[in-house]
Amino acid sequence: MKIKFLFILFTFFSFLEMKAQCAMCRAVLENEEGQLAAKGINNGIVYLMSVPYILVFGLGFFIYWKFFRTKKQ
Repeated sequence: MKIKFLFILFTFFSFLEMKAQCAMCRAVLENEEGQLAAKGINNGIVYLMSVPYILVFGLGFFIYWKFFRTKKQ
């Protein structure tokens, strides 16, 4: 159990500094001086990318919970 917790914690913190811009977006946005638009677009891409993963994880957890809960009873 401790190893699973450490693995999940490590995985979570390893994705915090993720860069998710495509090559074309990066080439256009690197020319800007303040880089504020680039950071905003990068955060938006990461946000849009994370929502489907959260939904799939929630569905998987729900199925896992129902399967093992009915098995015990």
